[in-house]
Amino acid sequence: MKNAKKISIIIPCLNEEEGIGFCLKEVAETIKKNNLDAEIIVVDNNSTDNTKSIVSGFQSNMSNLILTTEKTIGYGAAYLKGVSLASGEYIFMADGDGTYDFSTLPKFITKTESGFDLVVGDRFSSSDIKREMPWLHRVIGNPVLSSLVRKFFRAKIKDVHCGMRMITKKAMDNINLNTLGMEFASEMVIKVAKKGFRIGEVDIPYRSRFGTSKLRSWSDGWRHLRFILLYSPLLLFLLPGIIIFGTGIVGLLVFYLGNPSFLGLNFYIHPMFAFATMIMLGYQLISFAAFSKIYAITHLGDRNKFIESLFKKITIERAGILGLVIILSGILVYLFILIKWIASDFGSLDEIKNSIVALVLLVVGIQTLFSAFMFSTLGIKEK
Repeated sequence: MKNAKKISIIIPCLNEEEGIGFCLKEVAETIKKNNLDAEIIVVDNNSTDNTKSIVSGFQSNMSNLILTTEKTIGYGAAYLKGVSLASGEYIFMADGDGTYDFSTLPKFITKTESGFDLVVGDRFSSSDIKREMPWLHRVIGNPVLSSLVRKFFRAKIKDVHCGMRMITKKAMDNINLNTLGMEFASEMVIKVAKKGFRIGEVDIPYRSRFGTSKLRSWSDGWRHLRFILLYSPLLLFLLPGIIIFGTGIVGLLVFYLGNPSFLGLNFYIHPMFAFATMIMLGYQLISFAAFSKIYAITHLGDRNKFIESLFKKITIERAGILGLVIILSGILVYLFILIKWIASDFGSLDEIKNSIVALVLLVVGIQTLFSAFMFSTLGIKEK
């Protein structure tokens, strides 16, 4: 094939002496066979084996091969270094461990040229997937995390974490990638989807890797999940928080104003403790939603005009004053109870309902007051 677009092929490496030579040969053959205008950028991520010397040996016969080093350890850090050096209009990414077949590069080019901004490989289409991918990753990890990305961000691809992908330079310049670890793969898909760019996928084979895998199933899986949840606080925190908080408010009012019965049983004041807990828990979840969204905006490059405008209106001073007013309301209720107790000559009182209300007001007020400082801290943007 003859392609008018220049392609930057980025290969990250960390101790891949067993596989990098095989990959570079396959890349060179693919470029020559398809007459591609391509550069190859190998990013060494502080390898302690012979990876760098092997790549250096290829440079004498490959004028389009660039070798660079990224000192910060991490999948995302290595790719960000490669992207900073890329001059191609299409950026192609694949690992240097031999698991990905570089001869499938033309499929990615064809798909991208048809109008897609990000094209991701689908390893699950491979007949070898059951043999090559661990059961935990194949049945639980990848499917669950991929389904969350599809549901939360409407990215209609099966294999969100596939390491073989192509993205246009235009899309890459507009998504502001920041993460340095394995969650870089999720961040790219999520941000491309949120920006409204088109995402496609192509079937690819999946092979046995050379050398030892650096993937840490639980910690890397958690990094992906954490990033996904940071970018979807609405479903994680806000909706459950509103439901729990609203239920608590309604329930507390019902039992404060009367003593409802159910199936012939009178519940009196005891359910008020449960509803009070729901109010405080729901309010905290709503605060967490705000924390997550503000962090995503100020530190992860997310954009939300409504939240940004709201944040300008809800200043630390205003939120702090609101918190103090709520706290003062709780204190006044307790003072009312105290005065009533003194007036009764310190006799027995039936003020449990008012005590529960005062407790809720105090806790919610304190949450509001200190959340205001947290909002302000998270609202400080990094340079």
